[in-house]
Amino acid sequence: MSDRNVHNAGFTPSGITGGSLASSLMSQEARASGGGVPSGGPTSTLQGMGAKGTTDSSGYTSRGISGGSRASDTMSKEATAHGGGVPRGGTTSVVQSI
Repeated sequence: MSDRNVHNAGFTPSGITGGSLASSLMSQEARASGGGVPSGGPTSTLQGMGAKGTTDSSGYTSRGISGGSRASDTMSKEATAHGGGVPRGGTTSVVQSI
């Protein structure tokens, strides 16, 4: 993943860009969770990366998730919470796809 991909998706240092993939994701996530965007979810994770420019060290790479990384930890926690699998549309899958 690169900072450019995250910024192009609409996650920027100045916030989420209106009409972007980021705003669509935020809207979908807010509806699914009853009106708010949960901490640790795809939108907040990506916005944090976009605001800080920290995607290079996050562990989400074009070759997959790096072992021992923040991404690996997120994937492990998410899989444990869902009975062993990483759910489609969850933080790991959405962030990895971008």
